[in-house]
Amino acid sequence: MNSQTSPRQNRLLAALPEAEWRRWLPQLEWVSLPLGQVIYESGRPLSHVYFPTTAIVSLLYVMEDGASAEIAVVGNEGIVGISLFMGGESTPSRAVVQSAGEGFRLKASSMKEEFNRAGPVMHLLLRYTQALITQMAQTAVCNRHHTLDQQLCRWLLLSLDRLEGTELVMTQELIANMLGVRREGVTEAALKLQKLGLISYARGRIQLLDRAGLEARTCECYEVVRKEYARLLPDMLAT
Repeated sequence: MNSQTSPRQNRLLAALPEAEWRRWLPQLEWVSLPLGQVIYESGRPLSHVYFPTTAIVSLLYVMEDGASAEIAVVGNEGIVGISLFMGGESTPSRAVVQSAGEGFRLKASSMKEEFNRAGPVMHLLLRYTQALITQMAQTAVCNRHHTLDQQLCRWLLLSLDRLEGTELVMTQELIANMLGVRREGVTEAALKLQKLGLISYARGRIQLLDRAGLEARTCECYEVVRKEYARLLPDMLAT
């Protein structure tokens, strides 16, 4: 593994009991995840599952006319490719790297074998899947009932939670594609947050300045998702 990161930087991998960890380690392959890389496409069988360590991956639903909207984000807390072990083999969503970084991947056959052991790995992955479903459901509710300003705050907080630092490299165009809105709307909302001193934004880099202020401005959806992840994925070994 020629990497600057450790597999243990991914919370799911860090939660593996020692026996499972020893079995998994030789099979984990380090991967670079550059911005914009498509990890899997809608409807295509998955060859691997991915465990981001310093990257963030967006799960997008793409319409027939090419329009898209983000349904969830996955970072160092999770795994990309749950349909593989849930029995679907493929998914109608697309997985795209929204923040460049690194991660590890595991072959599909190995993932299925581990899940079918029906031991601690299966229970850990099912708890993660429940948390991810909560994020997807809350995203749908948020996009329907809350302002773009609130949606942007939620999106920024969820993304920053999955990074070690306080800076996010992201263009307004990409944010607009993720949220399924016009770029002008994102520009207006980002400028508003900047004037309030919550973030600074320049040349595709968003720097968090006031987390408490950003949390106060977002809607209830962020806290619902955060609490569910904390409840289902505590910092402890899978049992």
